[in-house]
Amino acid sequence: MTDEEMRSAEELLGEAEPWESWETQLVSWSIGIAIVGLVVLGWLINTFILS
Repeated sequence: MTDEEMRSAEELLGEAEPWESWETQLVSWSIGIAIVGLVVLGWLINTFILS
């Protein structure tokens, strides 16, 4: 990329939003809870339905 393209990209991106930090935490917690939920549901199905 040329210097002009780099400056243009930086202008488009701008500053980070003020709520970016807690939004990132929210997404991380949501993904973590989803993974734990899949593990628990998989164990329940394996224990009670497939056995």
